[in-house]
Amino acid sequence: MPRFEFVTPPGSQPVIGPYSPAVVSGSMVFVSGQIPRDGSGKVVADNIDNATRQVLENLKSVLSAAGCSPSDVVKTTVFLQDLNDFEGMNKVYAAFFGEHRPARSTVQVAKLPAGARVEIECIAVKP
Repeated sequence: MPRFEFVTPPGSQPVIGPYSPAVVSGSMVFVSGQIPRDGSGKVVADNIDNATRQVLENLKSVLSAAGCSPSDVVKTTVFLQDLNDFEGMNKVYAAFFGEHRPARSTVQVAKLPAGARVEIECIAVKP
């Protein structure tokens, strides 16, 4: 069995750099940061709620391709271009995860790829 499995969801947009959307090692799944690119590759940037929703749908797609679901996530890191967007991001994030509460860090960054306002990465454990 290979030491690592590189995961790309079927039909997904190509990544913007030399990385994999997810890497599986044993029971651990490491999902690269997802930005709010829709199915056409366009970045959703009209407001933080819609951008966060798209990021979480992208995250869900990568998790699914790796054999996981959001309930398998143990840690997330949220990158915001502006911490003033925290409330809107947090509202959508809370609705997405429901009662499941992964550990989380949230940081403000100077800039994100493709002009995104939010990016989220996670670590999950395969069921």
